[in-house]
Amino acid sequence: MANKPNKQKVYTLLVEVGRKQDDGLPEGSTGAALMCYASGVDEAEAVRETVAILKQADLNPLDVTGYGTLEERQEMGHDIEADEIELMNRALEENSVIVAQMTPFFGDMKTAGEA
Repeated sequence: MANKPNKQKVYTLLVEVGRKQDDGLPEGSTGAALMCYASGVDEAEAVRETVAILKQADLNPLDVTGYGTLEERQEMGHDIEADEIELMNRALEENSVIVAQMTPFFGDMKTAGEA
């Protein structure tokens, strides 16, 4: 009996990036938070693909927080706008990673363990 191929889903990911030469982040910023919609058969694959694409774009991914699929987010009571759903659908159709929003960080970013 043949296994059915897994169905792609879109996951909402928040990726924190640090500075790297030629990263394209605003001058004076210490990093950024990127809201991404990424397709994958599971969240782990979506994270791997997102990190790989961001590295290819000369960004320095430091941390990824997953918020689940559209259905999971709706079950958690997240308010999801129509334009956000449209971007998720596009990520699914194109089997891609979409960076929906970039918020640069300015000022001191302390590393773990610093006071």
